[in-house]
Amino acid sequence: MNPLVEFCVSNLANGSQDTFEVLEMDPNIDVLEYGCLSYCTKCSNSLYALVNGEMVVAETPEDLTKKIYQFIEENPLF
Repeated sequence: MNPLVEFCVSNLANGSQDTFEVLEMDPNIDVLEYGCLSYCTKCSNSLYALVNGEMVVAETPEDLTKKIYQFIEENPLF
């Protein structure tokens, strides 16, 4: 079972698209996008993704990618 990273399509448009593309190329991560994840306040103020149901937030796409990989490493599924 791979870690699951979920993105809001609005947040992708706000700048997290680069992170989405990097993670989508990783065969060890499942990446999904949704029309809305219902975190509108967070979505309008920063870049974020849900990693196995937990929010990871950053200011830049590069930092978001780094924080997602760090979260996955520190919180294994098994």
